[in-house]
Amino acid sequence: MHYERPDGHTFSFYLHGGDGTRRVDGAPLCGRPGALCIMPQGASSEWEITERFEFVHLYIADDELCRLFSETFDRDARLMILPEATFDEAPAVAFALSKLATALQSNHHVMAEEASVSMAYQIFADPRYGGQKQFTLRGGLAPQVRRRLFDYIEAELHRQISLRELACTANLSEFHLQRMFKQSCGVSPHSFILNRRIEKARRMLASAEPIAEIAAACGFSHQSHLTRAFKTMTGITPFAYRLLSNGNSANTPWIGN
Repeated sequence: MHYERPDGHTFSFYLHGGDGTRRVDGAPLCGRPGALCIMPQGASSEWEITERFEFVHLYIADDELCRLFSETFDRDARLMILPEATFDEAPAVAFALSKLATALQSNHHVMAEEASVSMAYQIFADPRYGGQKQFTLRGGLAPQVRRRLFDYIEAELHRQISLRELACTANLSEFHLQRMFKQSCGVSPHSFILNRRIEKARRMLASAEPIAEIAAACGFSHQSHLTRAFKTMTGITPFAYRLLSNGNSANTPWIGN
């Protein structure tokens, strides 16, 4: 089979079997339980499969992986490097992907989310995959400006934040702020702020605070606004997320609210 991923990154972990899977467009390597494969955006490959096996595929959009890298390590997103890997040994990454598979099989959305973020962190922390690119960056936000913007956004999530405010904080024009923010953080200011609002809502949903009050505290105009945005980004409603994050059974129905 031919595999091509032009629009995102793929992480594959072999759970069971794999000895009958061989990559044919490179070194003659065969799969095995516990092996990790990484197919960066734009990569293509050819495989011969002769036996049944079980593995987990995790697809992550490029802008989302860049945002995770920038946020997690407080570094410019353009320094993210993700080389191709075929049947590598990476125990920490393997553990996270194994946990992801378990979460998906038990329909536990929150655990799957946690495992995905952990996997991304372990990829970046591994010197084989998360090393810094050896070139001088031009353009983009200076590290201290990026941190100042992050701090400002985090402190003002309870209200609407304008592009003009962010531009003033960075001492840039609105046009240049948009362009340079995307370069350094991987996503637009709007997408970054929305992600931080959803992340704050996730944390608050672990409490008993009414969802309408959480919506207001996270800068959403009303509860329905939060519900729409939350479901778009996580796949479930805030109410369902609260049930899962508070330790309810994985078989609890996902009730929309």
